[in-house]
Amino acid sequence: MIKLLRIELFKIFRRPRTYISFGIVTAISLIIQLAMLSGGKDFVSFGMQGVTDQFDIQGDIINGYFVTYIILQSLLVQIPLLVALVAGDMLAGEANIGTLRLLLTKPISRPKLIMIKFLASLVYTILLIVWLAVVGLFLSLAIFGEGDMINMKSDAFIMILKNDVMWRYVAAFGFAALAMTAIAAMAMMLSAFADNSIGPIIATMGIVVVLTILSSLELPLFNLIKPYLFTTHMIGWKGFFDDQVPYGAIGRSASVLVIYTVAFLGTTIAYFNKKDITS
Repeated sequence: MIKLLRIELFKIFRRPRTYISFGIVTAISLIIQLAMLSGGKDFVSFGMQGVTDQFDIQGDIINGYFVTYIILQSLLVQIPLLVALVAGDMLAGEANIGTLRLLLTKPISRPKLIMIKFLASLVYTILLIVWLAVVGLFLSLAIFGEGDMINMKSDAFIMILKNDVMWRYVAAFGFAALAMTAIAAMAMMLSAFADNSIGPIIATMGIVVVLTILSSLELPLFNLIKPYLFTTHMIGWKGFFDDQVPYGAIGRSASVLVIYTVAFLGTTIAYFNKKDITS
């Protein structure tokens, strides 16, 4: 199984699109960091209108932790597409180039093949999140330095002491990896239904965009279904930056994401077991 996993990882990392994903993460992080270097003070002043009138805030607000939070808010919307670029190609790509049927002649069961391909896409997903931590968090700390972190929410102003921040980012990146795992499982499920990787990639992003809009709309009808949408729970990482971390809510969100991941994988295996492979 390890040998097959290595083969799948070789397939992933020999494709240019894989490195394009890491390049996009790097580029967006650098753009935000450059923007904060040049106009960060104006951005913070605008966001903290009214707060500075009532409180005397000392120290450098624009530090690495603050900038990283902005990067996370921006990039975790785009990363599902980068995950789908690889996961959506795992089965459909094989079918498209005509190697799927040949692959199934090997002495390996279809469920095991699915799990190996999912593990390979999971490794890619985790590496992408780790790279986001490198260029988003550690590079921001190198450029802007450390300090107490300010979390400006729409209805609250939260100050987190600098010795209480790093563990929150470790937890947030771990939760982000869990959320992107669900995306990878969904993209791979859609890949099983297609013979071309373009369809699963576009479908994955379409589903994420539509469900994200539904999750953000404050309408009675949508409020009924929000708790059951995986996109509602993908932003659970933000809870780690509350004054009192809502561990219960974060745990429920993590559980929902795990359930969706298992359901997507189960659907993939059930369908692929019965699929007539003609390519």
